[in-house]
Amino acid sequence: MDDQNKNLILATVLSFVVILTWFVLFPPPEQETVDPDPAAVTETQQPSLATEPSVAPGAVPGAESAETVAAEAPRVPVETGRLSGSISLIGGRIDDLRLKDYRVSIEPNAPIVQMLDPVNSDQPYYALYGWAPGNGLSLEDVPGANTPWTVESGETLTTETPVTLRWESPTGLIFRRTIGVDENFMFQVTQSVENTGAGQVSLAPYGIIARRGEPEDSKNFFILHEGVVAMADGTLTETGYSDMPDLDVVPSEGARAEVMQVTENGWIGFTDHFWMSTLIPQAGTAFKAVAKYDDARDIYQTEAVLPTMTVAPGDTQEVTTQLFAGAKEWATIRDYQSAGVDRFIDSIDWGWFFFLTKPIFWVLHHLNQLIGNMGWAIIGLTLLIKTLLFPLAYKSYVSMAKMKELQPEMEKLKENAGDDRQKLQQGMMEMYKKNKVNPAAGCLPILLQIPIFFSLYKVIFVTLELRHAPWVGWIRDLSAPDPSSILNLFGLLPFAPPDPGSFLAIISLGVLPIILGISMWLQQKLNPAPTDPTQAMIFAWMPWVFMFMLGSFASGLVLYWIANNTITFTQQYLIMRTQGFKPDVFGNITGSFKRKPKPKPEQKTGKK
Repeated sequence: MDDQNKNLILATVLSFVVILTWFVLFPPPEQETVDPDPAAVTETQQPSLATEPSVAPGAVPGAESAETVAAEAPRVPVETGRLSGSISLIGGRIDDLRLKDYRVSIEPNAPIVQMLDPVNSDQPYYALYGWAPGNGLSLEDVPGANTPWTVESGETLTTETPVTLRWESPTGLIFRRTIGVDENFMFQVTQSVENTGAGQVSLAPYGIIARRGEPEDSKNFFILHEGVVAMADGTLTETGYSDMPDLDVVPSEGARAEVMQVTENGWIGFTDHFWMSTLIPQAGTAFKAVAKYDDARDIYQTEAVLPTMTVAPGDTQEVTTQLFAGAKEWATIRDYQSAGVDRFIDSIDWGWFFFLTKPIFWVLHHLNQLIGNMGWAIIGLTLLIKTLLFPLAYKSYVSMAKMKELQPEMEKLKENAGDDRQKLQQGMMEMYKKNKVNPAAGCLPILLQIPIFFSLYKVIFVTLELRHAPWVGWIRDLSAPDPSSILNLFGLLPFAPPDPGSFLAIISLGVLPIILGISMWLQQKLNPAPTDPTQAMIFAWMPWVFMFMLGSFASGLVLYWIANNTITFTQQYLIMRTQGFKPDVFGNITGSFKRKPKPKPEQKTGKK
């Protein structure tokens, strides 16, 4: 087998590795578990461990009584340019939130996305705030999940008008909760306690985000993290929904839990494919971050428990935290990070190749802003990437052209060496050195394409900006597969294509996957088919295998690959012409349709 064919075989293997690895072997990285160290906070800012306040297991509602009460609870409306919903006065939960800018599908009358849901809904998902009792206090002395709050000021929560809730305990503690919201998705929650009693009290403020069951649209993708995401002093921790039932039981938390002690900056919450809810204490505040799972009720919970406060008679203490509840918009999250939320941009799952995915998305984002269409922005990004890699591609194609020129000499070396492999290798190395040819040069651009392909796929799959982004005609969502189907002649026949979950969906190819297969096939035709029958068969089938394998991929990714193949074909054709070799594309195409003559059987010799 000559080196030209070796390079082609290697290219094929590497290309298959790209797809198979991404399907099977490319899960998000497992982060190291942070060793909980309660003493780091309790020794200086909290009472001793024996009296350290904690959020009781019953703090998260889920029982039937809580649901009944919640269904009849009065509510405070929430209305901004981007959000609508309400706050329940039972528990003071932020539990009804809709994202006005996003719909559940591309249909014109599709409902807007429901971000948070009340306790009495099918899948409750809400934020709850309260105080954990310390010395001298019980759960009845502090507000909890079923506390009936009253409105002290504000009728509707808007960006200009915050709302203040009030509750007074039997022991003379007056609790207030002031909730504000900005023009995007960030709430500001200020909790205060006024001690009108005769004795000193200690208690710890906390915030909780809880949800029952995994989100309905969670697919447990290998390439996307969904579940708990936490930042603790610069260390990112991710725990998937499917991993939480396997957490160790922590007796002090009353459930399976993972505990992280944050000394200065951090946040914790839930991240889904396109949406996120996050508790964010003030910068410089120590707190205990807890990811918890309740097996019995199938409740996932994240907590931010702040240090214990001591309130003397007549004094008032307060603390302010933030709650992000909304869409994972790159620009919005970046602005919050600039405003002081430590490494908030890492709440987007950038993957192993973050050093590529971040700049790739940055370029794609700005190209989209410039062009106004994400599909053309992807094509523009492909052109930029190919331009950057052109020097390597040029060396690769020149090397391949020189290898073709040396083909007759290689055949002579093979004839002279016979079965002596060592002699053949030595002769080839001397020939490469004499003619300044590197047989491995043709593989370098392919090797570089693998992380770039992974990174672009990650960007297209993960980032919200491609969700429901149209390109042209029938491609109305670049984050979804091509909706057209060859089975109904791309809409000419009066019946719908098979459901994506059915077996027939495998052969229900759209226009873009078919164009992809053709572009790969044409790229092959720049060179004659390998003389070896096995190699020829592999290359003949490869474009069509890829066509079916990528048929269910996001349209944006298939569009990138088509653009990449087209630019590569053009580059290679022009470079080969400059090296004195004219590719016979048409001849190679017609030759692939000719029947190959069967080899004649060898004649037997010998005497009768």
